[in-house]
Amino acid sequence: MSWVQSAPQLASLSPPQIAALGALSPRALPQGTVLFRPGDRATGFAVVLQGRVEVFLHGPTGRGILLYAVEPGESCVQTTLGLLADEHYAGEAVTATEVHAVTIPRRLFLSLMDEAPDFRRYVFRAFGQRMGSITRMLERVAFQTVESRLSRALLDLAEAGEVRATQADLAQRIGSAREVVSRRLDMLARRGLVATERGLIRLKDPDALLVLAEIGDTEV
Repeated sequence: MSWVQSAPQLASLSPPQIAALGALSPRALPQGTVLFRPGDRATGFAVVLQGRVEVFLHGPTGRGILLYAVEPGESCVQTTLGLLADEHYAGEAVTATEVHAVTIPRRLFLSLMDEAPDFRRYVFRAFGQRMGSITRMLERVAFQTVESRLSRALLDLAEAGEVRATQADLAQRIGSAREVVSRRLDMLARRGLVATERGLIRLKDPDALLVLAEIGDTEV
């Protein structure tokens, strides 16, 4: 079965277009693979078939923030900008899990954008959805407390009541500094909401964390 058949967003293309895409071979990328870095140019449009890619933005001091993640059916806004506007990448993309993906070469991507209205709608719809998620992320950073954002991240990452992540990982996810995350985790631990070990956080009171996650007051 061609990989195109597992990508429903491409099912309405013409037979020649599907054949051109079907000739492309999927790749398996191990967890931790860097797909692009700041200053790189986009050479193709990645279609994620399985797994998760995370895109980070890093400042001059090395502090970073998770901009968004790309999962099956979603798109990378920086790649779309790079291909359509000839923009260099500003962030860094890393596979958060093992990823199976196909890269549509730049020439074929631009040809499909010109000739296939359904493909063009898919790209712009995914682009709009991604921009919406980035706007929501900026709203959280601007208007929610670190404690609120940290609580939400812990709940989202928890598996069987445990989060396996470093303080640096959590800081990138919520747009803060590792030292700030460390202080907030200590505070949550003193209140009995979590228990911390090296690289492991146990959620002792998820209901209380959910209440904190829903608080949206600006950090003082």
